Amino acid sequence: MKDASGKVIYIGKARDLRSRVRSYFKGAGDGRYAVRFLAGKAAAVDCIVTSNEKEALLLEDTLLKQHRPKYNIRLKDSKTYVSIKLTLKEDFPRILVVRQRKKDGSRYFGPYPSAKAVRGVVKLIRRIFPLCVCSPSVFRNRTRPCLDYQMGLCPAPATGLISKEDYALLVDGAMMFLDGRNLELIKTLKQRMNEAAMNFEFEKAAKTRDQISGIEEMLQEQKVVGRRQEDSDAFALKRAQGTIAIEALFIREGRLVGNGEYFFEDLLNLPDDEIVSCFIAEFYRGERFIPREIIIGAKTEDAEVLSEWLSEKKGGKVSITTPVRGDKAGLLRLAATNADEALRKRSERASEKAVSLEGLKKRLHLKNTPLTIEAFDISNIQGEFAVGAMVRFLNGEPDKGSYRLFKIRLADGPDDYAMMREVLLRRFSVEKEGGLGLPDLILIDGGKGQLNIALSALNELKIKGVEAVALAKERPEGGMSGHAASERVYLLNVKDPVFLREGFGPDLLLRRIRDEVHRFAIAYHRRLRAKKNASVLDSVKGLGMRRKKALLERFGGVEAILNASIGDLTSVSGITAGLAEKIKGLK
Repeated sequence: MKDASGKVIYIGKARDLRSRVRSYFKGAGDGRYAVRFLAGKAAAVDCIVTSNEKEALLLEDTLLKQHRPKYNIRLKDSKTYVSIKLTLKEDFPRILVVRQRKKDGSRYFGPYPSAKAVRGVVKLIRRIFPLCVCSPSVFRNRTRPCLDYQMGLCPAPATGLISKEDYALLVDGAMMFLDGRNLELIKTLKQRMNEAAMNFEFEKAAKTRDQISGIEEMLQEQKVVGRRQEDSDAFALKRAQGTIAIEALFIREGRLVGNGEYFFEDLLNLPDDEIVSCFIAEFYRGERFIPREIIIGAKTEDAEVLSEWLSEKKGGKVSITTPVRGDKAGLLRLAATNADEALRKRSERASEKAVSLEGLKKRLHLKNTPLTIEAFDISNIQGEFAVGAMVRFLNGEPDKGSYRLFKIRLADGPDDYAMMREVLLRRFSVEKEGGLGLPDLILIDGGKGQLNIALSALNELKIKGVEAVALAKERPEGGMSGHAASERVYLLNVKDPVFLREGFGPDLLLRRIRDEVHRFAIAYHRRLRAKKNASVLDSVKGLGMRRKKALLERFGGVEAILNASIGDLTSVSGITAGLAEKIKGLK
C-alpha cells in the first residue's frame, strides 16, 4: 500500500490475496482499527502474485528490507544488538563480542539484547574453554604469554603453548555450549577425559574434568522445563497501552537457558496471528540457531510454509505448534507472564521518563515539556578534522535513526563558535523542504557563547517555538586547584546558570543526552582522522592494497609503521628495502 506521495506504507501477504485486500476497503470493513486506518492512508495498492506461499514469504522479506514501511512490524536491525563471534577462518579462532555481522566465514551467535549479559557469558565460556581474544597484529607480535594466560583465560597459542588440534577442541566445546547442546557436550568431554586417563595423560584428563564440572555447575542453576531433552523456542504476545511485547523463551535439551524481550508500537492493532507470523519470519533470518520446535500462542495461516522454510534453513525437520495443554502450554503461560512483566516495567520506565521531562520543564523554566530534544556538539583538534554531531531524543529515549553528522566546511581554524553556527544552520535550514520536524528543545555543549550562537542561528532562519539551553562543565570561579568541576546549564535571559545535582532524574537525563552527542561526535572525528592517516601510505609508489594491509595488520596503525625500523618493515611479506626506505621517508 502506498500513500499519496507514492511512498510504501504497508506490505502484507495472504493465501487469498484478493479477499484480504478487499477487506480493507469494503464499506463495513472487518471492524479492525488497522483496516480503517490503512484505508484512509492508502492512495494506491500494488499487488504481486507469486507461484507459492514460500515465494511470497521471501518476496515480502525483500520488499520490507527495500522499503522499510512505517506500519509493518519490524525487528530492530541486528547491529543495535550484540552477537558472539568465533573467527573460524583463523588458525586459532578468537571469541569476540561484536555489533556488526560480516560474511567473513566466522560463526555468529545471537543477536542478544543485553551487551552486559553477553559479556558475562563470554567470560564464563573463557573460564571453561579458554580462547584467544587478541587482534591478529598483537597475536603475531606476541613473544611471551600474556596476562590472560596467567589467569587461565587463554592457552597462549601465539607462543606455541597449545597445538592447533587441542585448540580446535576448545573451539568445538565453545560452539556446542553456545548452541545449548550441553548434555551432548558433557558426554563428549567425558569420552575425552577417559581416553586421556587411559593414555596416562592425567594433566589433560584433569583439565577436561574441570571443564565438565564448570558446565554441570552451570546446568544446576538452569530450570528444567520439559520431560524430554529437546530444543525449542516459545513465543508469547501481549499488548498494553499501545505497545506490543513478544517474550521469547529459549529451551535447550529441556532446560530454560535464556529469554528475549521485543517491543513494537501497536500502530495498526493487527491480529495476533499476523504479528506472530511476521515476527517468526524475521526472527530466524540470518545465522540464528533454529530449534526443532517453535511454540507459539496464536495459530497462523502460514505456519506450514514457515515450517518448510525453517526446515530447509536448518537442514532438518522444524515444527511450529500451538499447544493447549501439557508442558508446552505451560511454557507459553510462563512466556506470557514474563511478557506482562516486561510491559509493566516498560510502562514504569516510561512514567519515570515523563516525570524527568516534566522536571526539566520546571527546572529550566521552559514553556513546553521537552518531548523532543536535540543535542549538538563539535569535535576537532586545532581546527583539523572538524566535525559536528546531532543526536535526537524522543520521550527521553534516543531516536538513533534521526542522528546526524556534519563535516565542517566553512569554519577557518579552531573557531568553535563558527563551527556550531554552521552545524545549526545546516540542520534547521532543511526544515523548509521537510526534515525531521522541529524539536521542543535544543541542547548545546558549551557555555553562554555557544547558546548565543544557537539563538542567532534560529533567529536568522526565522525558526519559532524552539527553546535552547547550553550545558557546560566549568571549574569554580578563580580556578582553584583541588575543586571538582561543576556542570551548569545556561538559560536564555537568565543571569545565573542552573547547577546540575547528582542523582536527580531530570539532571541525569541532561547528562545522558550530552554524553551521547559527545560520544557520537568524537567517534566520527576519530574515523575521519584514521582515514586521513591511512591515506598517507597511498603516496608510496609500489605499495598496493595487499602490502598496505599486511603492514597495518603487522604494526596495528600508520604511526607504528612510520616509527618502525627498516629491518622490521622488510620482515613483512612483500616489503622490499626500497619500499621500506620510501615509507621511512614519509615521517
